[in-house]
Amino acid sequence: MELDIFIVDAFTQDQFKGNSAAVVPLDEWLEPELMQQIAAENNLSETAFIKALSSNQYEIRWFSPLTEIDFCGHATLASSYVIFNHFNCHGEIEFFTLKVGSLGVNQLDDGRIEMSFPNQCPELVSDIPQALLSGLSVKPVKVLKNRQAYFAVMSSEDEVRAVRYQIEQLKQLAPLDVVVTAKSNEYDFISRYFWPANGGDEDPVTGSIHSGLAPYWAEQLAKTDLVAYQSSQRGGVLFCCVVKDRVLVSGFGVLYLQGKAYV
Repeated sequence: MELDIFIVDAFTQDQFKGNSAAVVPLDEWLEPELMQQIAAENNLSETAFIKALSSNQYEIRWFSPLTEIDFCGHATLASSYVIFNHFNCHGEIEFFTLKVGSLGVNQLDDGRIEMSFPNQCPELVSDIPQALLSGLSVKPVKVLKNRQAYFAVMSSEDEVRAVRYQIEQLKQLAPLDVVVTAKSNEYDFISRYFWPANGGDEDPVTGSIHSGLAPYWAEQLAKTDLVAYQSSQRGGVLFCCVVKDRVLVSGFGVLYLQGKAYV
């Protein structure tokens, strides 16, 4: 079987920055076991499989090297980049997902790809898991959570950058991941994202978690338009806007590879 494959660096304008995602367009769905094997072979934080329903409507599924993922922002951006730039698509794309409903995507005049996500604002946790406290080298000032992750809020961006993590401790929090975050001087807020139970140690840039980070920081900073930075080794910039029950997350994409996979 011959499959088209694209690799796109998401949330960056520079190759080898941001977060890489593979995109595999399909005519019909493959068996989940085969999609998982392809994702493991790609060994990127996510591989997105997309199946066209019409010129502007697609089903989408996301796989890390370890498991299928409910919701992935950077691979949605990468998929949209491919559809807009290689499939001659104009206007809004609508993605249908298994777990988070439909996602609308538009390409802005400056080239950014803007995704409409459900607002997944986290709620304060009163009983903080010991595995979370033991798994981070810096004690958070407060902890929140949503359906995706625990949110460890730090007192400064220097603490976010300095955090070291214990993989085996954070694995105990499965199926939830962990994001650490703080207010920033250069940006509105910064973050780092750890997901040893679901994909790897540290994710370079995580679009989906900003559906929770953006509404949290919008409330803290009393503003609805925010610029965020994910402070990984590769790093990435995300533009966020909170609109009622939706969070608009946008960023740039850069093509790295276009080719064929043989399975």
